[in-house]
Amino acid sequence: MRSSGLACTVNGREVELPGVSREASLLHMLRNDLGLNGPKYGCGLGQCGACTVWVDGVAARACVIPAHGVAGRAITTLEGLGSRGDWHPVQQAFEDAQAAQCGYCLNGMVMQAAALLARDPQPSEERIRAELSGNLCRCGTHIEILDAVRRAAVLMSAKS
Repeated sequence: MRSSGLACTVNGREVELPGVSREASLLHMLRNDLGLNGPKYGCGLGQCGACTVWVDGVAARACVIPAHGVAGRAITTLEGLGSRGDWHPVQQAFEDAQAAQCGYCLNGMVMQAAALLARDPQPSEERIRAELSGNLCRCGTHIEILDAVRRAAVLMSAKS
């Protein structure tokens, strides 16, 4: 299918991409057209969470969203959440808790946890588990991930 232009905001920056295919997913656009490697390709079905980004501040699975479906919208990837030396509290907490092994699920876990804490700054253990239940981690760092989200809540409340 023919490609056409697409304009949106990615990590606070207005972008215009003239040749995005109508079949391209948001994940494909972010990784291949913009060179953003935070969102990962996992299952391609929106079930593992590795590709999680924010669309207008809401956690979403980039592998199942058509790129043209985000025209005019604001996309935030892991790269836009924070950067080394200026980590988002969730990123800092994941580092502090050593909550990553292979790092493949990390993008989705961080983005999903940050979305949760933006809505609910002091979530219960059950709420954290429910929020992250759709993000798969095969390395078995679930305990550290839960610890990281609890740490992030503390860091975020200290910043307020």
